[in-house]
Amino acid sequence: MGGVKAAQQAFTHHQRVRLLYKTVLKLHRGLPLELQALGDQYARDEFKRHKEADTEQAKTFMVEWTNYAISIAKQLGVRGAHTAKDLGSQLSDTDLEKFSDEQIYQLYELHEAATAQKKKEENTPKS
Repeated sequence: MGGVKAAQQAFTHHQRVRLLYKTVLKLHRGLPLELQALGDQYARDEFKRHKEADTEQAKTFMVEWTNYAISIAKQLGVRGAHTAKDLGSQLSDTDLEKFSDEQIYQLYELHEAATAQKKKEENTPKS
């Protein structure tokens, strides 16, 4: 725990946010291309949207995106998505109840984009 505190003091908030953002984008490189593009766009939008967040929102934002980065890193494993099992995780009803209406809508849009891409791939003839 002391190492985390030292790292927080070694970087400014802006530097920590930038490092987390770059880490997320690097992790996305291990995803299939369509998920990488979707993930990159979503991360970009979310980081821009929270640029002017208050201190409490910024803290929550950083914790949740750090947890996301850790989760993706574990799912991808050492060798990337081609060796990983299923990507993603299920949201519990308790988690969903914490979401605002806007977040539920964003989740729905993300689901629609992901499933549309999957359907497109399934309907594309293999060469």
